[in-house]
Amino acid sequence: MTRTMLLSLGLLFLVGCSSANRSPDAIRQQTANATATAARDAKAVAQGVVQGLKEKGPIDINKASEDDLASLPGIDHATAHRIVAGRPYRDSAELEKRHIVSKSEYDRIADHITAH
Repeated sequence: MTRTMLLSLGLLFLVGCSSANRSPDAIRQQTANATATAARDAKAVAQGVVQGLKEKGPIDINKASEDDLASLPGIDHATAHRIVAGRPYRDSAELEKRHIVSKSEYDRIADHITAH
């Protein structure tokens, strides 16, 4: 009898401490929010790693791939293609002089590029 009573009290304690009062929709919403936060954080970390790897030095516009050029701030794949098509360059300022990129685009990438 004592055993049954203790077991019953233990079960009541466990049931009282559980989160069974939450609805399945609330649990789904909380899970979706946590997943979205985790995905956003993982993406931010990945972007930081990629940027850190790319900051090892300026990109040579005479040798870089279109994908590498498209990773520069404000440069899309079409502009990267124009840069590759206009090779070779004596210096990086030729991108602006030859109207391959606008002045504002060049100003954004000038510190990230070189021409060898």
